[in-house]
This record gives sequence, C-alpha cells and structure tokens, in this order.
Amino acid sequence: MKDTTNHIYILCVCDNHYAALFAALIRSITRNHLTEEPIEIIAVNDHITKRNRDKISRCVDGDKIKLTWIDIAHCIPKSTKLPTDKSSLPLNIYVRLLIQEFIPQDITRLIYMDVDMLVLEDISKLWNIDLDTNIIGAVQDPFVQSVGRWGGVANYADFGLTVDSPYFNAGLLLIDMKKWRENSISDKVLDCLQTHQQHALYQDQYGLNAILGNQWYMIDAKWNRFAYSEDNQPFLIHFTGRKPIYQTYNYRQDYKDLFFEYLEQTPWKGYKQIGETTRYLKKARNILQKLQNKLRLLRS
Repeated sequence: MKDTTNHIYILCVCDNHYAALFAALIRSITRNHLTEEPIEIIAVNDHITKRNRDKISRCVDGDKIKLTWIDIAHCIPKSTKLPTDKSSLPLNIYVRLLIQEFIPQDITRLIYMDVDMLVLEDISKLWNIDLDTNIIGAVQDPFVQSVGRWGGVANYADFGLTVDSPYFNAGLLLIDMKKWRENSISDKVLDCLQTHQQHALYQDQYGLNAILGNQWYMIDAKWNRFAYSEDNQPFLIHFTGRKPIYQTYNYRQDYKDLFFEYLEQTPWKGYKQIGETTRYLKKARNILQKLQNKLRLLRS
C-alpha cells in the first residue's frame, strides 16, 4: 500500500563523528531525486555541534527537500530501558526502535536509513514499493543471509522461523508506520532484546528480524549494496565496516571516489580522512556511554 500523502519521509540518526557521512548522504539524495514528491529528512541529533548542524543544513538545497532536526533526548522516553550490549556500536542505534514515540501520527510511511550510505537512484522509486501486507521492506543481508547463519537469529524456532528464513539488514527500512503502531513493534522488539540478549549478536537487527521475520518484504538487493559488493550499478551503497572517512578504508575504490564526489559538494569540501586513533576513541566513547546506560538501569 502506498502512502496517501505526496511527501517522502526519511529518518536518519547521526552523531558528531559521522556528520560528514550524513552530509554526503543528503547531497546524494538531493542530486538524484528527479520526481516531484517533496522530501522531508527527519534528523535525530545525537550531540552534533551547532557548527556541524549548520553545515549539514546547508547541504539541503531546492524547494523540494526539507531538513527537520529532533534532539535525541526527545526520542527516548525516560521510562524506556534501552538494551545494554557489549558492542562498540553507538547507543543511538536503538532510536529506530522507538519511532512510534516521536514520528507524527499523520506520517503513515517512513524510510529509515543509516547515515553511512549514498543514494544513487531516485529515492521515490524506493518510496513507492508496494509492501503488500508486510510491515516493513528491507534487503536481505548479503553476509548473514538467513536466520540460521552465524550472526542471525540463533533461537529462530522461538519466533516461528525456519533455519533458512531470510535475514534482512536493518540499515535500510521502508516502514508502514500504521502497521508498525498497530502491532506494537517497538515494544515487542525491545522486550525481545531484553529477554533474549544472549542471542543478540547484531543487537537491534537481531530483534527486528526475530519479531518481523515473517512480516517483511524483500526489496531488490541493489537498494543496499555493501562497500565490498561487485555491483557496478547499485541504487544505494552502504559503507558497513570501515567508512570512507577513515584512512584505513579498504573496500572498493570507485565507491570511495563516489563518496568524495558528493562530499565535495558540501561544506566538508577538502575533507581529509581521519586515522585509527580517532576511530578507536569514538568506539571507546560508545562503550562508555553504554556503561553509563547500564548503571542508570541498575539504579532505576
């Protein structure tokens, strides 16, 4: 079912470390959007500096694209107990699970995107995919592929899945917000992560696959190609692992060149790749934030 409005709504969550990635993503969406639907990018601000927010906002041009900022504190109710995992991924990865808390009720369809992406096709083609009766659309993960693989849903049988049930990557989600709300997906996924945390190797992605394993539509793989893909004409590049902002990026050079082609059209023109020390400091901050979250939960 297609959204009844003519607006395209995109949700992204970004912290200060990934500001340049978000800028390149916005420019790629803007440059390749050729149809008439207006776009609103809803950006969850995880402590981005005012200077970088202003720079990101300048990446939006034209009358068809609007950028709306929401502070991350307004997205997480105080009563919400976020899972505490042992990874070095940022705590903000769980914000996508709370969309029913801060996305307006009149938005009935939403695209969620990680900020480490480039869109090389008109986003309206993704937006208008028919999900049939499914709650979300996503791309099958090229690495894990099925829930029975390592990193998938080890206890798949608990959720009515079979060993070869396909497993999706949660970096790109096309969401029927009406069905999401009606089925209380946020609550179900958070409860799943609390109950089965020993199985959650890929954190929120585990929970989403466990709960939505039989309720997702498989989108063309071109809409979520990883940086090591052999696809020469992807619709979307997803820079999992080492990002092109790092000196140690070691995936496809032409994908990296595309990233910097878009970044050069932003206030980050002339950007110099950063070293491993900065990357590890970022990981350390993520781990510290999760320890603080764990202490908060113990006190509550």
